[in-house]
Amino acid sequence: MKNNFWEERRVFVTGANGFLGSWLVEKLVEKNAKVIALIRDQLPYSKFNTSGTINKVTIINGRLEDYEVIERALNEYEIDTCFHLGAQTIVETAERAPLSTFESNIKGTWNVLEAVRNIDAVKRLVLASSDKAYGSSDTLPYLEDNNLRGLHPYDVSKTCSDLIAQAYYNTYGLPVVITRCGNIYGGGDLNFSRIIPGTIKAVIFNENPVLRSDGTYLRDYIYVKDVVNGYMTLAENLRSKNVKGQAFNIGTETPISVLKLVDKLLTLCEKEFLKPTIKNEATHEIKEQYLDCHKIRSVLGWKCKYDLDIGLKETIRWYEMFFNIQ
Repeated sequence: MKNNFWEERRVFVTGANGFLGSWLVEKLVEKNAKVIALIRDQLPYSKFNTSGTINKVTIINGRLEDYEVIERALNEYEIDTCFHLGAQTIVETAERAPLSTFESNIKGTWNVLEAVRNIDAVKRLVLASSDKAYGSSDTLPYLEDNNLRGLHPYDVSKTCSDLIAQAYYNTYGLPVVITRCGNIYGGGDLNFSRIIPGTIKAVIFNENPVLRSDGTYLRDYIYVKDVVNGYMTLAENLRSKNVKGQAFNIGTETPISVLKLVDKLLTLCEKEFLKPTIKNEATHEIKEQYLDCHKIRSVLGWKCKYDLDIGLKETIRWYEMFFNIQ
């Protein structure tokens, strides 16, 4: 990363106390950025709180659905850079409550985009889309110029927010870059319905991990530290004509099945005597998803630094400390 790029830079982060937000804000603070964090709910056990990051940033309590809150924050704090991470991110929650998911993920996104359009001080916006925005495809890996065609509530919410961001760039020249990441993992993810934190928690307490799917679903798992590095690299280079208005895949290009992933976790934890319980209850989830990341490599020279084993070992250690297991 460029020396001193973030020094004293005013940065607005939505979803700052979420899983990815906690890691990103921590790194921005480490780089001496002035972070203004938008938070909806108080999450006492989030990494954002437990790491002490909460005491090093300016907190704004509010909802993405409230346009005036976002515009006020960008204007009064003279924001230079915005990371829009805030969203409802759980597929099952979106299935149960699509309207609230659409409100936060779609309306929340157009509120951020519109506020950035109206506040000239904002020079760059990194917007989190997802590989889910592509929907199901017979041709893999996903390329950035593939059509976006989510079919179910969560996927559709990411497809819509992605397309709206593109519209704001193509119509207004908004300084936005879009990220489409694979499945992000790492310490601090407290959504234990997800396969990696859920499996690690089960294994720590000597319980058989539970798979909602049949175990054959194929995914690209990327360590959260690599994602943070990717986001910040894109922000630093956003004024480049090869970055502004573009979408970039961020992944490892090494997909693995859910069952093989769980077996790897059992081995790394030395708990091979535990056996996964396969429920095969997953519905409306894409069977195979993984990304081609040639674009971000060729444009920015960016690539992952953590392979799956190293990332999982660090993640396991984080949860062992979290659960006070020595």
